[in-house]
Amino acid sequence: MTKKCIYCGAEIPKDSVIDFCEKCGKGVWGEKMFNAIVENMNHARSNGDLCHSRVDEIREFKTTFD
Repeated sequence: MTKKCIYCGAEIPKDSVIDFCEKCGKGVWGEKMFNAIVENMNHARSNGDLCHSRVDEIREFKTTFD
């Protein structure tokens, strides 16, 4: 299962903490804010406060049994 940017549909790494590509992120928030968002999201994931993989597991589970 690959992830796609919510703005332009470009493929992004599955382990990305954000759901948009770098180009779109910088276009929406500017480079400084984009970098701060990514840094904070990575910090949250390393602290265990971010749970993207769990959502993916639930989606895969539902797809299997639908």
